[in-house]
Amino acid sequence: MDGRNGTMGWPYMPMGTSVYTAAPYGYGMPQPARTGEEVVRVTGLYKRYSKKADWAVTNVNFTCREGEIVGLLGHNGAGKSTTLKCLEGMLPFERGEITIAGYDIRKQAEQAKQQMGFVTDNHATFVKMTGLQYINFMADVYEVSTKLREARLNALEKIFQLGKPIENLISSYSHGMRQKICMMGSLIHHPKLWILDEPMTGLDPRTMKAVSTFMHRYVAAGNSIIFSSHALNTVAKLCDRVVLIRKGEQVDELNVKQIYASNPNFDFEEYFLRNEREE
Repeated sequence: MDGRNGTMGWPYMPMGTSVYTAAPYGYGMPQPARTGEEVVRVTGLYKRYSKKADWAVTNVNFTCREGEIVGLLGHNGAGKSTTLKCLEGMLPFERGEITIAGYDIRKQAEQAKQQMGFVTDNHATFVKMTGLQYINFMADVYEVSTKLREARLNALEKIFQLGKPIENLISSYSHGMRQKICMMGSLIHHPKLWILDEPMTGLDPRTMKAVSTFMHRYVAAGNSIIFSSHALNTVAKLCDRVVLIRKGEQVDELNVKQIYASNPNFDFEEYFLRNEREE
């Protein structure tokens, strides 16, 4: 049946096939050299929600290069989600510049958005669609061929293991299942930049482990990931660099690998809490 109308049977991957060799999704292809070219640049970002409101984000500056996972770390309400939504183009901002793979998010929004996939903190999808219809809708938006989307969907299923419920309405999904289908939809076009807002929320331990492994392999293939979290252990395990945000202001940027290389016993929790106390 036609995969575009959401009525095709679930395309399971043959037993013994690895998700990372499921070409043409990208994992079976020769991996490009990690040139470290800049994918994201945020310069002097300021955002507020009304002229009379306080600044939600104040003078945030960071970059993300090929092969990097960059985390935005901060308490709830610190400005992490606001920063990501500006980065994705969902929110306008008053000052600053944001470029995605060289495209200005305000002046070249369409080109910039073609380079990214975004998982929102509320796992926004179209709940009156089935999971498969939603994946096909996202593939249509990004002009992914039927053959290519089937191969990619097979690969993604090995990670997220949604199974037969992909044929059910998203409105019937649990919180964790909605998170999974949102992630799958954001990856179907194999974006250069994957943006995630609190990505592990609602996922079971097995899926959390699979997603963590996938994130490392995804950037190893020359892509980039930016995600927000207030989970210190997740940030410490996954990130190459961390941007610390407090009350809308960027207070520090840490190179995780360098820190652990010089001090294997570095305590991220203590560092974070100490910065929270410094008002």
